[in-house]
Parts: sequence; C-alpha cells; structure tokens
Amino acid sequence: MSEPRQLRQSSTRVMSLLMILIGIALVVRTIAAGGGLGAVGIVLGILFVAAGGGRLYLQYRGGHGHRPSR
Repeated sequence: MSEPRQLRQSSTRVMSLLMILIGIALVVRTIAAGGGLGAVGIVLGILFVAAGGGRLYLQYRGGHGHRPSR
C-alpha cells in the first residue's frame, strides 16, 4: 500500500474516533446540565457519533469509493 493511501486511512480513523468522542462528550455534558432528550446537545452528539461510526464502518467494510479507471 502506498504511503499517501496509508496516511489518508490513518487520518480518517483518527478523525472518525475524534468525532465519536466529541459526540459522546456533547451527550454527557448536555445530560449533566439537565438537558432532556430533545436538547440540541443530545441531537448533535448523536449525529456526531453516527457520522464518525459511519465513516469507520465504510472504511473497514472495504469501500474504496468508485473511481473511474485510468
């Protein structure tokens, strides 16, 4: 595997994990502040976790994208 591809994959993993951690922190912080289920922090936290998890899922599933052949 080429070095730029490895760097991109590693960066995607790190950013995805950061998105998940930020999402969890948003949910915890909102609950600690007394926010209910419909609070903006809960909704955004869940969306961050879903986006980060989705990125990881697509990467590990083996989706390399649909690039045209040259």
